[in-house]
Amino acid sequence: MFDGAMKLRKGQPSVKLKKAEFEKRYLEQFYDPAFSEVENELKKITAIAWEAYVDGRKAPVTEKAGSRFKNPDYNLSSQWLATSNRLKSVERLQKKAKKSSILIICASSRNEHTCPGEISKTYRLSKIAERKIKSSGFETEFLDLSRVTAEYGKKIHPCKACVSTAMPLCHWPCSCYPHHSGGQTQDWMSEIYEMWTRAHGVMILTPVHWSQAPSPLKLMMDRLVCADGGNPDPTSTLGKKAVLAKEIETKGWDYPQHLKGRAFSVFVHGDSSGDENLRRMLVDWLNDMGLIDSGPRAQINRYIGYYEDYATSHEALDKDKAVQEEAEVAAQALIMQVQQIRSGKLKISSMTLKEPRKK
Repeated sequence: MFDGAMKLRKGQPSVKLKKAEFEKRYLEQFYDPAFSEVENELKKITAIAWEAYVDGRKAPVTEKAGSRFKNPDYNLSSQWLATSNRLKSVERLQKKAKKSSILIICASSRNEHTCPGEISKTYRLSKIAERKIKSSGFETEFLDLSRVTAEYGKKIHPCKACVSTAMPLCHWPCSCYPHHSGGQTQDWMSEIYEMWTRAHGVMILTPVHWSQAPSPLKLMMDRLVCADGGNPDPTSTLGKKAVLAKEIETKGWDYPQHLKGRAFSVFVHGDSSGDENLRRMLVDWLNDMGLIDSGPRAQINRYIGYYEDYATSHEALDKDKAVQEEAEVAAQALIMQVQQIRSGKLKISSMTLKEPRKK
């Protein structure tokens, strides 16, 4: 417990742009000469964008928070409020759903409709897992993270690390985006939060990139920090008032785990190194969020075409029938764990022990 006065540490240089630099950056999105036909209109639009930037209109459309919030008269972003309301509705439906649902996450950034020109092995393995899960009578939702590299307007913006200032400053769902006056829009995470909330189980299939998680997967992971301790009431911190968040945390924060109790499975594949480390990291991360692992058969790391040519890696997967079957086994282990959890038969006695340290 901290009894001193809260203070904020400062010292970084300003990132505020001069008007000329702002206009230059804003107009870069209209680099195509075809836009020259509407040059006058673009100048008007740029002037409006500059005003919004100067005024800091992060959330240009707001509404009163309402009675379920600490400060009901606070003007909340209408977009954030809509996402929050949807998550609450999805959570209620998830708890009483007759059919169980599993979220399958294909974490490769490779997509045949962009520069690589070919499907990823991860996608193929994800579809194997999906077929297995569907055959069990479960519902599935498929999250292909390669859409951020291939689909227009699909973005996962990076986490701004509000948690490191104080946990209550990190809101559930994330309120850092969209940031309209800062040009940080079209964020995919509001939909992704719904997918995780709707699921009874989550299966992540991923390749190894430089001994680490692929960038779209890491972006999603970082933005899910708000699911592990995030503050569901932005009015309690009057938006992003850092000092208020520090004061709340030092008085005692309960670190709510918004995705706790869902089961998970992890399948990692590589070609030369890093597969085991990535698998362990993902398992640790999911455990930290309060998800429940589905046992050793649901935590797989394998090499496909070990130190062979990349050009023939799909042929290596074709030949490796065992690794295809292991994707099915990892999916089956997850199915069984979800069934145990939802039937009330799963008892993990150690989970009832009080945790001596919060985050």
